[in-house]
Amino acid sequence: MHEAVYGKGELDNFVCKTAKTPKEISELISAGHIRLVRPWIFFGASFAQYIVSTVVQFKLNPELLVQRLKRKREGSKLWDEILMRVSNLTVLIAIPIIAGLDIGRFQWSDLDVQFAVLGFAFFIISTILINWAMAVNPHFEPTVRIQKDRGHKVISSGPYKIVRHPGYLAGILYTLSIPLIIGSVFTFIPAGIYAILFIIRTSLEDRTLHKELDGYSEYAKQVKHKLFPGIW
Repeated sequence: MHEAVYGKGELDNFVCKTAKTPKEISELISAGHIRLVRPWIFFGASFAQYIVSTVVQFKLNPELLVQRLKRKREGSKLWDEILMRVSNLTVLIAIPIIAGLDIGRFQWSDLDVQFAVLGFAFFIISTILINWAMAVNPHFEPTVRIQKDRGHKVISSGPYKIVRHPGYLAGILYTLSIPLIIGSVFTFIPAGIYAILFIIRTSLEDRTLHKELDGYSEYAKQVKHKLFPGIW
């Protein structure tokens, strides 16, 4: 029986071929090598989160999973389609490229491992929050639209008792966890841009729901904060 032994170049090429997402591939290429422990820990945690979240939602809200897989949704707001794609590109391209250049190729910064603890706290809270929101909200689609075809109504249970847009809060926490976990100061730049995009989406979506969704204005009087508990 023969055991394959890889040199550095061969191993780098093998891992790039087996990387599962554009985010992983972008970070590997920009870093110039694969010998980075904290990014691999983050990749593993994100993959586990994806599997667990999919199983949970399949058990609790399978209809929503089907709806979220649809590529075209009638009535989606154009401004949200644009903001969603820009924010997705920020996570899939900008964040991993900056992170790879920072901690891999040029080593501009190196946050202490203690910051990873805070990062994983954000990561865990984000995971719980997004799954909680999706479990109680059958209208949790990727884009903003009034879902008349699905009997759209106000959801005020679960995390929606705390803030009006818990899904966006979960997204911001997840994105801010990335530079903390992998140890890259410069990755806060695209992560901050992503957070700003989500704050804009929150404001525009909230305005839309006030105007177009029956009962939302009354709900907003009960739950005062859009995104950040006790702040806004």
